[in-house]
Amino acid sequence: MTTVDTPAPAHPDTFAAPDLSDAALAGVTAQIAASAAEYDRTAALPWPGLEAAHRAGLLTAAVGRQYGGPGAGPRDIARILTALGEGDASVGLLAANLLLTHAGQAARPSWPAAAYDDLLRRSQHGPALVNAVRAEPELGAPARGGLPRTTATRTADGWVLNGRKAYATGGAGLAYHVVWAVADEPDGDPQRPRVGHVIVPGDLPGITWIDTWDHLGLRASNTHDVVYTDVQVPADAFAEIPRGPDGVYRDPAAAAGPGSFGHPALYIGVARAARAAFAAFARERVPSALGRPIAQTERIQSVAGEIDLQVVQAETLLHGALLRIEAGDPSILPELSAVKVAIARSVIAATQTAVSALGNPGLSRHHPLERHLRDALCIRVHPPQEDTVLLASGRRILGV
Repeated sequence: MTTVDTPAPAHPDTFAAPDLSDAALAGVTAQIAASAAEYDRTAALPWPGLEAAHRAGLLTAAVGRQYGGPGAGPRDIARILTALGEGDASVGLLAANLLLTHAGQAARPSWPAAAYDDLLRRSQHGPALVNAVRAEPELGAPARGGLPRTTATRTADGWVLNGRKAYATGGAGLAYHVVWAVADEPDGDPQRPRVGHVIVPGDLPGITWIDTWDHLGLRASNTHDVVYTDVQVPADAFAEIPRGPDGVYRDPAAAAGPGSFGHPALYIGVARAARAAFAAFARERVPSALGRPIAQTERIQSVAGEIDLQVVQAETLLHGALLRIEAGDPSILPELSAVKVAIARSVIAATQTAVSALGNPGLSRHHPLERHLRDALCIRVHPPQEDTVLLASGRRILGV
């Protein structure tokens, strides 16, 4: 008879609190930035950048204290993601999905105990990526409602998952998928089925990746399509998602709250990187007709000031909103989605201002500004989308 040793579950103080000083974060940013251009060109997963973040303890900073982690709060998570996004937006996105998963589990546990213990064990040895896999080719992203076609069919032993998903960031590098699916149950209501997330280890049989990611930005994020064919998971792998007040299921990522600012934070990092790239170019560029660096001209100084204004504005909006939430100010809650839109506008304005002022060099792949602009534009795809936010805000103000 063969026996299998079961690894001990995670214990207190498994993950040390990372050094979140400005100097330490800047050091990690520099390590990640060193390989960012290469992985943008190859579109391979940026493992060197992820490993640098892991060594610094940043990828496990949000693991809850009850699981032996530091239990970083929203503001510390935002600072981490800004630093990672400044180094490489793809690393920032992969880290955001992971950190927000850990933070969500710490606040509202929904994972099967064995699966989360396994994720923590993997996280002790290297980057163990997780992503919520929700979008589908037909439906698109579920921020505006609708039901997925992916199904989890109840069996005597658990669930069988079938379906195809789109925009699954992390690709084959994911340790776990959190898959949005409709429950197909013998005693379920076919007119009102349950919807939930299925916790799926990334190495199970029946998972097939389709390399569809050929995007303007976030090239190294590996945001491919994935097909699930008769993937078997245990009974406790399904966690139901509650319906909204209108009875409609929507993407939980579209709900505004302290945990919804991870993605804006990483793109603020991209804007900071664009600011630094602009300044470096301006100090080094000496046109023969001018005879001195363009950084010494009032025109370029004014542009640098405009870029800085947009970055400062975005950072102030981000941390100001989080501070008000932390202080228990309820008046900020209806405004959170509008704050995210304002941050997105500032991030894009900062990078576009830098690129437009430099002309051809700013659009050349030999200069990092071109990559920063492409990455910054991707902030618009994260929910909630601008049109829905403006409509909701307008109706609130007008009392409609």
